[in-house]
Amino acid sequence: MTPNLIDIQSQIEKLQKQASDIRAREFDKTVQDIVAKMQAFGISLKDIQAEVARGTRTRSKTKAAPKASKSKAPKAAQGTRGSTVAAKYRGPNGETWSGRGLTPKWLASLVASGKTKEEFAIQP
Repeated sequence: MTPNLIDIQSQIEKLQKQASDIRAREFDKTVQDIVAKMQAFGISLKDIQAEVARGTRTRSKTKAAPKASKSKAPKAAQGTRGSTVAAKYRGPNGETWSGRGLTPKWLASLVASGKTKEEFAIQP
C-alpha cells in the first residue's frame, strides 16, 4: 500500500522534531568548537563581522596566523586597520557601502538592472 498525504505529513513532522532535538543537543558543543577555533587562530568577533559584511564565506588560504609582536609600542599603535567610514549608500535590504573599494555585488546588480547609484545614496 502506498502512503497517503496524511502519513507523509506525519512522518515529516516526526523527522522535523528529531532534527530539532539533535540541533538542540549539538548546539552547545558546536559553539564550544567554534570558540576554540577562534582562539586558536586569533579570530575576533570584529573579524567575523567584517567577513560577513564583505559577503565572503572564507578568508584567504594564504593568510598566516597572527605573529606575536616584539615591539613594546602600545597595541593601538601596532598595525591598526584604520578608521571606519560612514556608509554613503544603502540597499533595499539594508545593505550599506561606504563608497570605498570595489562596488558591492548588491549595488552592481541594481546598477546593471538600470538603476543609478544616486538612487541609493544616504541623505545627510
